[in-house]
Amino acid sequence: MTYDLILGDYAYSSWSLRGWLLLARFGVPYRVRLLDFDAEASVARQLADLAPARTVPVLVTPEGVAVSDSFAMAEELASRHPEAGIWPKDARARATARTLVAEMHAGFGALRGDCPMNLRTAYSRVTPSAAVLADLARIETLWQHARATCAPTGPWLCGDYSAADAFFAPVAARIAGYGLSVSEDARAYVAAHLADPAFRRWRAMGLVRGATLARYAKPYATVPWPGPVPRPARAVAEGTPENMACPYSGDPVTDLMESEGRIFGFCNPFCRDKTVADPDAWPAFVALRDGV
Repeated sequence: MTYDLILGDYAYSSWSLRGWLLLARFGVPYRVRLLDFDAEASVARQLADLAPARTVPVLVTPEGVAVSDSFAMAEELASRHPEAGIWPKDARARATARTLVAEMHAGFGALRGDCPMNLRTAYSRVTPSAAVLADLARIETLWQHARATCAPTGPWLCGDYSAADAFFAPVAARIAGYGLSVSEDARAYVAAHLADPAFRRWRAMGLVRGATLARYAKPYATVPWPGPVPRPARAVAEGTPENMACPYSGDPVTDLMESEGRIFGFCNPFCRDKTVADPDAWPAFVALRDGV
């Protein structure tokens, strides 16, 4: 059972990140179709073939039904794939996770508006408004409650990674990207997201796919991204690759990357460039490189 997943820009579309995590993080098969956030046509017009959908993400079921809301996606996928663990198995943790997701889905407008997700840059010396500070305080209350109720020792909110964590991943990106002040426990939770391989894969794609959109820029000093520093890598035009088949598609290699003195090949520029952006985020490439 493979789904079609329609997404916005990897770097800027926070709701698309949530939707993608609901499939990628839980092993649900999918195919991606990207919309162009820099196109003259609106997102709604680009989704005309999936009416009444107007926003991303959109999940298209194998029966052809368009599910155009990330909360609805979580519920539908959990119903179809109960083994995936999208919601916690424990009743207390599951109820807590659903409560957190519902509030995230409906609230925190100040944080969303003042600090739009932008995975291509990070800022310093940001002075948040009183409304943003109130949003952050409420978010910390929710996180503290979830951890105290469900997961006092682990990195995630309700035990194992669940839909609650997928929904708060863009919040973690905002806190990190704008250097917002939060408690030590909240910083640890944000750091867990930044280090999560799935989040790193999404950000790597955001760095190399699509245009840099000026409307998301903010007038603050920029700083390096606060997550893990990627292993050095670069695109090269010449060299003899160690592999003859792309680690992702299995197709013959056409585009080359050098990392730590070794040359690897990929079947197209995007496969190469997303790997250059963060080589350790891609299990198929890591298996090739490390001979696993």
